[in-house]
Amino acid sequence: MRERKLKLVITFPSTTQAIAMEKKCGENGAAGRLIPVPRQISAGCGIAWCAEVSEREYLEEFLGEFGVQYEHIYEIKI
Repeated sequence: MRERKLKLVITFPSTTQAIAMEKKCGENGAAGRLIPVPRQISAGCGIAWCAEVSEREYLEEFLGEFGVQYEHIYEIKI
């Protein structure tokens, strides 16, 4: 079994917002990727953005700047 690592997980109210995050991050070189929402979290659309915890401040600003709607930002071991 692999070791779980602390990650930043951002959940979204809809798949549309999750895909918008992926598109904007790709266009702007932001780190991370889409993942299924971890079992520890119950969230709207079932898709989440996963990145390193060190990217939290940057991604919070990024979400606001590009108007991507999100539900919650978690720091969990996955």
